[in-house]
Amino acid sequence: MALSTAFTALFGVEHPIALAPMGGSAGGELAAAVSRGGGLGLLGAGGGDPDWLARELPIVAGAGKPWGVGFQTWAVGPAVIEQALEFGPAAVMFSFGDPGPYTERVREAGAAVIVQVTDLDEARRALDVGADVVVAQGTESGGHGARHGRSTLPFVPVVVDLAGGVPVLAAGGIADGRGVAAVLALGAAGAVIGTRFQATAEALVDPSTAKALLDGHGQDTERNRILDIARSSRWPSKYTARTLGHPYLDRWRGREAELAADPEAARLAYQADVASGDVPAQPVWAGEGVDLVTDLPPAAELVATLASEAGQALARAGRST
Repeated sequence: MALSTAFTALFGVEHPIALAPMGGSAGGELAAAVSRGGGLGLLGAGGGDPDWLARELPIVAGAGKPWGVGFQTWAVGPAVIEQALEFGPAAVMFSFGDPGPYTERVREAGAAVIVQVTDLDEARRALDVGADVVVAQGTESGGHGARHGRSTLPFVPVVVDLAGGVPVLAAGGIADGRGVAAVLALGAAGAVIGTRFQATAEALVDPSTAKALLDGHGQDTERNRILDIARSSRWPSKYTARTLGHPYLDRWRGREAELAADPEAARLAYQADVASGDVPAQPVWAGEGVDLVTDLPPAAELVATLASEAGQALARAGRST
């Protein structure tokens, strides 16, 4: 069955599936592959490293399919947004912060504005600035999200009701076609998927990260700020990060304030532990759906699989009612 939604119509894509713009790991090859597979590939620009963008933007722009780029709103400025717009994205996605200063310029360039939200205040702000698409992110998501948020299933329909006619995508814990079908049934126009696409042939991840995702389980993931503090990350404190297990989580669990009291000492200790091999250099960002990651397929093939599974799930649900 065809899964046509307001999202697929807006971007002219085949499937209601978007790649989460995971900072660093969602590079040009991965975003291009998702777009070629019929979804919307979103380049993970993070805080906007100009050199990284100069390398990755031409790759995704050369796919010949609709694509977009995602930024961490709190960390970017106009220059890197202009750099991305030069390549003609179909969409620019803003996450974690007020997108207001940038939305008019994005629309002037002919791109749609996608805003990811983690609570209803952020959702209202996204609608106030004229977001073309709102992404409702639940706390099951890998990587950064709300410290005090809601799970995906109860959060998505509330945002759908608030958004009215603005398409809403769901994010957080969606790792197979059944998850896509579930959020479509809740009124979402599609799904933004991260962890599952991080485990694909084109993802910019170290082999050890890919193996950790294959071996990981949802109960092994944990959301906190400990690794941000230890790594001297500038992420705002209202956002925590979900990762797989890490020695620093065991060492500092429940003592976040103590670790944050001397950030320079925390940074130096972490760097020393990385240099000695006692801790990995990078956390493994992973959502609660990581149990469903069982292989490392090409991303375009994964898009087709997710869409097929979603159609089958919806068909089964229709037969059972």
